Amino acid sequence: MRIRATVAAVSGALALSALAVPAAQADGGPSHGKDAIREAVQAARQATGNSARSTYAAQDTGSPYALDLTFSGVKVNNGKPIVVGTTNTVTVPVTYKVTHAADLDLDAPEVFLDVEIYRGSSYADATNVLLGDDWPVCTPTTSTTATCQGTLDIYPGYELTNADATSWKAGGYAYDFNDQDPMSDDIDWDQVGFAMQGDLASTSLQRYSKLTVNASPEPVTKGKTITVTGKLSRANWDDGKYHGYTNQPVKLQFRKKDSSTYTTLKTIKSNSTGELKTTVTATVDGYFRYSFAGTSTTPAVSAAGDFVDVR
Repeated sequence: MRIRATVAAVSGALALSALAVPAAQADGGPSHGKDAIREAVQAARQATGNSARSTYAAQDTGSPYALDLTFSGVKVNNGKPIVVGTTNTVTVPVTYKVTHAADLDLDAPEVFLDVEIYRGSSYADATNVLLGDDWPVCTPTTSTTATCQGTLDIYPGYELTNADATSWKAGGYAYDFNDQDPMSDDIDWDQVGFAMQGDLASTSLQRYSKLTVNASPEPVTKGKTITVTGKLSRANWDDGKYHGYTNQPVKLQFRKKDSSTYTTLKTIKSNSTGELKTTVTATVDGYFRYSFAGTSTTPAVSAAGDFVDVR
């Protein structure tokens, strides 16, 4: 489980979420988990600027050089929005291509790279950053290219507030410590390669939605009134609960008993607590449901049909 925390961005250093447990590593891959490398990576980013240095005196000399590596073809969650509830960790795939110098070995234990998502004015000055628990797996395609597969692992209780239900961008970074131990107190930063790219792709985070329906009475006499109630709610990342989604247009739909197609009867709006209520006249046996088209912050959702026997 990660602790929701942010390191202040300094002179081009981007914010990173802290990790509370080590990430699993593949054989032949990076020599440290993301939690272990985090402090050293932040120090290296600080070393690229002129106004801030690491707290270790031995790390205050030199600046990383520009690493010959670029990211392209980034796709987050297969191009779909990322929908997150209040408690469960959400893991989504991230795929991309890396192009690099022929003499850079991506499998070297002192080489670290990752693609994350961020929101804010820039990757270097992000308001929030979300990343995966494990390092990506990169497969060489030529001597200078590789395809990589990673994940984002999102912990809503520690990393998100309602303000995070918005558009995000993908950013990538890479480090080559060139046979140096990134945990050492006397790293020669002049021998550390560093690359960082922002605005690689776009994605969005949405607050998981729920929708209920109840049609009554059941059974009902033909020609009598059926009252259809329900509620539209969505995840609240500020308090970890579900609250009614107010003043939203929701369709009341119906399908006959032997049909597979719903038709819209009317559109109503949820009230100040997300509740829904309307009436219709009973005609034939069938299923009633509410259907919500969604918004930029909240995904579409339809309730399971509630059957009414008309006699």
